[in-house]
Amino acid sequence: MKTALLHYWLTNMRGGEKVLAALAELMPEAEIFTHAYLPDRFGELSRERLWGHRVHESFVAGLPFGRRKPQAYLPLMPRASRSFGLEGYDLIVSSESGPVKGVRKPKGARHVCYCHTPMRYLWDMHDEYYRSAGPLGKLSMKLFTRYLRREDLKSAEAVDEFVANSAFVAERIRRIYGRDSVVVHPPVGVEFFGAAERTEGDYYLFAGAPVAYKRLDLAEEACRRMGRRLVVAGGGTVTDEELRGLYAGARALLFPGVEDFGIVPVEAQAAGAPVIAFGKGGALETVVDGETGLFFREPSVESLCGAMEEFESRQWSADRCRANAKRFACERFAEAMRKLLFG
Repeated sequence: MKTALLHYWLTNMRGGEKVLAALAELMPEAEIFTHAYLPDRFGELSRERLWGHRVHESFVAGLPFGRRKPQAYLPLMPRASRSFGLEGYDLIVSSESGPVKGVRKPKGARHVCYCHTPMRYLWDMHDEYYRSAGPLGKLSMKLFTRYLRREDLKSAEAVDEFVANSAFVAERIRRIYGRDSVVVHPPVGVEFFGAAERTEGDYYLFAGAPVAYKRLDLAEEACRRMGRRLVVAGGGTVTDEELRGLYAGARALLFPGVEDFGIVPVEAQAAGAPVIAFGKGGALETVVDGETGLFFREPSVESLCGAMEEFESRQWSADRCRANAKRFACERFAEAMRKLLFG
């Protein structure tokens, strides 16, 4: 079976790229198609191959700054996706939260889309992205959002089966695309993070890129009001080994944003740390309220402070956190996807 793996762009190693790596491991003969590939962002990997796979780029990569800033060419990506030569491929698996699933599917081929989320900047979080964009970004969104939404809906029609990374995203797929999906949670390196010895320290931890929707501002203000120490790690500022140690030493992970799935809370629990999360989005599927963490119900400093006060009045089991995290181990993802793709 000749297989193509699609991914929007390969410019850093985050959750979506880790899913692609796991899919690539399942399909060692597959070739990868993407709009832009920066091999120097992936360590000791060659220019032409990624994880042992041949990588094909669209014409976006050849445009000025196309590899460094592929997002700037979003309006061209529907056309670029259709330019991929997929004749002769039997199975197409797209890893999607950007515009890449709209390829020309060969006759008789099967297209399975592992959807991290319908594009947030086009749909559910359009207004938040617009408010935080600069002048050129705002202009671009005004000019192209309607066109990109139309193209996104059109591209979804060519997908044979959708796989959602969470029940939260499955609801978005149903609402936006009018399609059902199977939920397969993404793979998390629970063995790696579980190798840390739990040594609870005197700080709370925020881990992740400091972008607006992750609500670092809530964590900072809550800790300031309560006189608690907050450590911020993310955005490429720490290694995985350093992050593992920070998880293991934190009183708890603060997770105040709304994520489609959210790998960070699972990593923290694998290291034995409980989680205080906003009670919406993927965290509802990864944190067991009252056992491996607590939810706060309003996106406010007062609500988060209340959850922190309750958290500090209770005892928490590192073993229970670790056991819960094992539900999201890489082997479980591989088993579910292998069954779905190959029976």
